[in-house]
Order: sequence, then structure tokens, then C-alpha cells
Amino acid sequence: MRYVFSNLGQGLRRNLSMHLAVILTLFVSLTLVGAGALLNRQAEKTSDQLGSELEITAYLCRDDDPNQSCQGEVTSAEKKRILQAVEDNPEVASYRVESKETAFEKVKELYGPEEADRFEGPNAILGAEDLPESVWITLEDPAEFEGITSAIVGLDGVAKLVDQRETAGKIINTMEAMQRAALGIALLLVVSALLLVANTIRLAAFARRKEIGIMRLVGASTLYIALPFLLEALVTAVVSVVLAGGALAGFQYFGVQQRFSDYLEFIPWVGWDDYLVALGVVAVLGPVLTLLPTLALTRKYVKV
Repeated sequence: MRYVFSNLGQGLRRNLSMHLAVILTLFVSLTLVGAGALLNRQAEKTSDQLGSELEITAYLCRDDDPNQSCQGEVTSAEKKRILQAVEDNPEVASYRVESKETAFEKVKELYGPEEADRFEGPNAILGAEDLPESVWITLEDPAEFEGITSAIVGLDGVAKLVDQRETAGKIINTMEAMQRAALGIALLLVVSALLLVANTIRLAAFARRKEIGIMRLVGASTLYIALPFLLEALVTAVVSVVLAGGALAGFQYFGVQQRFSDYLEFIPWVGWDDYLVALGVVAVLGPVLTLLPTLALTRKYVKV
């Protein structure tokens, strides 16, 4: 193993500029991939909270509803007629009923665990009974909605109809565009990183051609000769993953928690659990991007 670690140190020093180039390219690539994973999760959370661009929401009457057409809490008979109208409409792909309790949990999630005490005890600012039940309707075609809206509006027990496409559509579309841009740029950088890895291996194999020839003459196996190359690839991957993880953590703390969540309080933002998932993706992808091409190319270049 002394030969392996000795060659590892020599290889890192000898091709320092190439390794730095690989690390920087991988660092940016992995950071963009991690950002894409976070944006994907953010779009899902936003869609869960506000509804997708294909949804409209019918809020049902509750006690003391500000809508004067509501005579009190929606009755079981009124609710049955509303759901029957939804089921019979051909413009509806699917629907789901959101209870008061589910709506209350979404509000608490929006405020976060640090403000959970505001919703507990006798002085709670809001309770489940203060929120309305709602019917979230997914359309077959976002352009065809007049039939379902005219079928629901005016029914007893319906307080208001909200077109989620207007509120959520622009936000979700923006996030999805950012996600596609991040992953597209990351793909180009990944290709650049693979080319850099290939160049680094070629230069390292050329610099060690005499040593490799001697190792071949004394009967060393291909894996033993290639081991320093694999360890160099692993070191560059680990450094890149650590840098990308740090950049994503900085984005999560200073960007999401310290700035974005203050500007757009009505959206549940990605948390540290989502960051750990993105970090896992980056931690797996980094070594794969360096070790696999190294394994493939060293078999070619170490044949002297």
C-alpha cells in the first residue's frame, strides 16, 4: 500500500492544476444539481399548499362566514349535492376534499414549529373550526373550466371559488423554469468535468509511463496499477461534494431561511430535511462522475 499512497500524493501534486480544474467544475456542477433537487422539492411543496396550475378550489360555507349567501356551516345534504356536481362534470379529472383539520395543519406548517404555540391553548389565534372545508378540483384541460365553475357557483353551501391557476401557476412555472435551467447548465458542466477527468488520467498515465511499464514487467495487476488513479478521482470527488454541500447549506440558511421565507410567507419553503436529500443526491453523484470514467479509461491508458 506504500506504493499506492506514495503515487497518490505524487499524482495530486504533479497534476495539481488539472485536479483543481476538475474540483471547481464538479463543485459548480454538483451545486447546480443540488439546487435543482431543492427547486423540485420546493415546487412540490408550493403545489401542495396552493394547488397546481390545473386546479380550482371551492371553499364551503362555515359558521360566521363573511359571504352573506352562506346561512351557516355547510350541511351534509349541500355537500353531497356539491360533490355530485363535481363528479358529473366532464371537465373534472379528479377531486379531493380537504377537511378543516388538514387546512389547519397546513397553516401551522406555514408558520413553522417556532410559532406552534400561537395555535395552542385558550388564547390560540386560530383553530380548525375557523377554517372552511374545501374541494380541490383538478381539470382535464386547464383551458376548459367554464362548465365546472358555472356548475358550482351559486350552489348552496359554496362560499367562493378560487382559481389556483392564477395564484400558483406563475410561481410554480417560474420554479420549474429555474429547475430546468439549473439542471441544463449542470449537464453541460458535468460533460466538461468528464472531459477534464479523462484529460487528467491521460496526462497522469503519460507522466508515469515508465513506472507503469516496470510494474507490468514485475507482474502487477491492472487494478493495483490503477488504484492510485482511482484514489485521486475519489479525493477530487470528496472535496467537490464537501464544497457543494457547503454552498447548498449556505443557500439554505442565508437564502431560503433568512431572506426568501420573509418575502413570501404564504409559501412553505424547503427545510433542512430537504437539504439532506439534495446532499445525498450530490454525495452519490460526485463519486460516480469521477470513479466510473476513471475505471473505464485507466484500463486503456495503463496498458504499456
